Amino acid sequence: MSDVPAAIARDVAILRSTVTAWRAAGARIALVPTMGALHEGHLSLVATAKARADRVILSIFVNPAQFAPSEDFGAYPRSFAQDVAAFTAAGGDLVFAPEIAEVYPAGFATKVSLAGPATAGLEDKFRPDHFAGVATVVAKLLIMAKPDFAVFGEKYYQQLAVIRQMARDLNLEPEIVGAPTVRAEDGLALSSRNVYLTPQERGTAPLLHAALEQCRQAIASGVAVDAAVAKAQATLAAAGFAVDYVAARHAETLAPLVSAADGPIRLLVAARLGTTRLIDNIAA
Repeated sequence: MSDVPAAIARDVAILRSTVTAWRAAGARIALVPTMGALHEGHLSLVATAKARADRVILSIFVNPAQFAPSEDFGAYPRSFAQDVAAFTAAGGDLVFAPEIAEVYPAGFATKVSLAGPATAGLEDKFRPDHFAGVATVVAKLLIMAKPDFAVFGEKYYQQLAVIRQMARDLNLEPEIVGAPTVRAEDGLALSSRNVYLTPQERGTAPLLHAALEQCRQAIASGVAVDAAVAKAQATLAAAGFAVDYVAARHAETLAPLVSAADGPIRLLVAARLGTTRLIDNIAA
């Protein structure tokens, strides 16, 4: 807990000069990349960072490169003052909040090209350009801030796998640290999107996690992977979800699995409830 407001850097020069001073003092530095609209899940990433670092940077940047033309970039929730206050209360040190032109200046013409986990047929099937936008901005943030490590939530598991692969392939120095999904008491994974659920939908939403748990238990008891996944999908559809996918994948590569022996297994789901698209995943 801190009463001193976190510093705010709007450009790369200030970010780098601050990091340079911290390094000169021997500090270990963490980066927590976000698009803002912070909730307890984000703050758990800050706590993970603080447990391992002397200084913590939170980036707040609503990245236009990861929004498809059909997605409303302008409607993404923004709560900068509240975010800075929450980060300050969590003991954070610096907010990096650049304008779009600072990240993508005039003439910007480069994008990270991806394969592997980014082409697993999960989120990429529904948002084909999304991960290229994510990977490009994350690569830039890692290069700009030069942290010792960066923390990402396991809630968006495919994104975490994509970023880990990219960091390895491009020899980016920061370690990529995954932090466990934070859940409400009823099991629903915390998300900025949850505010769009109606009260009735909010009551149904925890079934997403429950279906994954039932799938995990079925596989552990010897039920064939395909049968367990099909049962989970049917359960969600019967509850009113429009299911995009329920999948059992290799936890590291996200490659499809033939049997439980091909593991370790990660179970992943994406489904719409009303107008709100929800994702979740668990280890199996």
